[in-house]
Amino acid sequence: MPKYVVSTTLPESSLVDGWGPTTILRSLDDVAALKETEGGPIIMHGSVRLHHSLSDAGLIDRYHLMVFPLLLGAGERLFSDTDKDTQKLKLVEHKAYANGIQKVIYDVVR
Repeated sequence: MPKYVVSTTLPESSLVDGWGPTTILRSLDDVAALKETEGGPIIMHGSVRLHHSLSDAGLIDRYHLMVFPLLLGAGERLFSDTDKDTQKLKLVEHKAYANGIQKVIYDVVR
């Protein structure tokens, strides 16, 4: 499975050996170009800053969210505070687990 790393600073020499085919995407334009190719969904994990950039650029089509029954008083926001129009979401799937965790999947409505 091909892997893509979004980074403006990571050198090619820092990629992990044996991780399989890996491409560094250097800009949001590179991500947008990848999104236009065949090959299935692109899944992004982890980076709040990358999520803000992709969301603000309109490059996210679907959210898979796990909601935990815990309120934190501090931390990084998942959604950016960029002044932009309201983004509507359509619920695709929902499941509640016995431990209180909920899985929700939303499509971005354009």
